[in-house]
Amino acid sequence: MSVIKINAITVPAGSGDELAHRFAARAGAVDGADGFEGFELLKPTDDRDQWLVLTRWRDQEAFDAWVGSQSFADGHRSAVERAGGEAPKPVSTHSEVWSYETAGGSTPR
Repeated sequence: MSVIKINAITVPAGSGDELAHRFAARAGAVDGADGFEGFELLKPTDDRDQWLVLTRWRDQEAFDAWVGSQSFADGHRSAVERAGGEAPKPVSTHSEVWSYETAGGSTPR
């Protein structure tokens, strides 16, 4: 059964475009990870300040292996940092990871 990880990221007003840009710059970085099943960056459509990063994994072990990998470390550094430069200022003010598994649902026809 798939494991779903949701990273709830608090983003101050006016910083969402930069967050989306940074995610776009690393698009596909996790795609080759063993057990990875999908990714979505969810932008709020109301006055909330939390963006959600939703990933789906084959199981907890696959997620843990990715978090412990060099690919994870590299993917969470900016291109400037990977080139030896200074890290850019953080976009978010808070982040927490939520963990779920599918307990029911439906499949579109």
